Amino acid sequence: MAGADAAAAVPAPPPMAAPARLLSLDAFRGFTIASMVLVNNPGDWGNLHAQLAHARWNGWTFTDTIFPFFLFIGGVSMALSLGRLAEAGASRPALLAKLWQRALVIFLIGLALNLIPHFNFDQVRIPGVLQRIAVCTMLAAPIVLYFNWRGQLAWIAGLLGLYSALMLWMPVPGGAAGVLEPGRDLGAWLDRMVLGGHLWRQSQTWDPEGLLSTIPALCSQLMGVLAGRWLLTGHSKAEQTVWMLLAGLLLLALGSTLDAILMPINKSLWTSSFALFMGGWALLAFAAFYWLLDGTAHADVRAAATRWARPFVIYGVNALFIFTLSGLVAKTLGALSSIGADGAKVTLGRALYAPLRALDIAPVNASLLYALLFNAFMFGIAYLMWRKKWFVKV
Repeated sequence: MAGADAAAAVPAPPPMAAPARLLSLDAFRGFTIASMVLVNNPGDWGNLHAQLAHARWNGWTFTDTIFPFFLFIGGVSMALSLGRLAEAGASRPALLAKLWQRALVIFLIGLALNLIPHFNFDQVRIPGVLQRIAVCTMLAAPIVLYFNWRGQLAWIAGLLGLYSALMLWMPVPGGAAGVLEPGRDLGAWLDRMVLGGHLWRQSQTWDPEGLLSTIPALCSQLMGVLAGRWLLTGHSKAEQTVWMLLAGLLLLALGSTLDAILMPINKSLWTSSFALFMGGWALLAFAAFYWLLDGTAHADVRAAATRWARPFVIYGVNALFIFTLSGLVAKTLGALSSIGADGAKVTLGRALYAPLRALDIAPVNASLLYALLFNAFMFGIAYLMWRKKWFVKV
């Protein structure tokens, strides 16, 4: 797809050594995991502030930015870590094997979370957030290792073009081409054919982390790879920040244009407009973190930013562990139950939420308060791990 032979496409060594661990990347990752824990654990799914729920179909909310941010961050991390390993003389086949091994572990963790607590192998949902991250990492690895930045950019353009063409112009068996409605698009048909009864249980006819939409999700990760490669150049941090901001604005404009003339911004379908638009927001957000924590020459500004960003850094250094643990805790709260005074079954989560629901505040705020307290509990665990220097790596 990139059009160059393998030898010519091998990326040249970076003009300077890969930077030391970026505080800004840890902080951005921590901000994202804190946001995910918040939106995944309300007191009442029927009472949510609009921005703390996914868009019903087309459009976007703050919640819809979180998953693309994770993929973007994964791409940046991949580029930086491979830069360091390349400097140390590691071989590309060995690096590829290591990345695929890590992706497999992440996939299995996600699948295990889906199995808990019932372990119903016949109907377990196979796709999921961690599974998509794993598949994107597996697919991105050879593109990162064997193509230069021009080749990677060509992959992004080619994959987004391919996905758009398939979704808009390939007829769905028993249906029509270009129908982008829940359960009626080409991706939903493919999921039903391949995954059968192993889809998202809220629909059973389509999956927000389905097979075909992994193509543009891969592009979200490759956008992060390009950002990471940019940080490996010899340009000043001020110039790096400015160009990331400009690129972010360009992607926002491209995504908005495609939203108007080609495909709507839609997280469940991960449309090309969504991938570009969220890539723009990811670049803008990361550029802000990068400038404040790593880029600015003003020591007092950097020191102040480091102080307020420390909670995010504490979250960010153990992001995968906290994501997994928060899922296990939420499932436990929903699985453990007792019989209430009225004879009805009451889960532990409902029992913990009851005092907040009884407060004289709006139901959406009681639901939000529960999510904030859940987040505080998870942060307490992350803080303890940080103080003990326990860093869980895959």
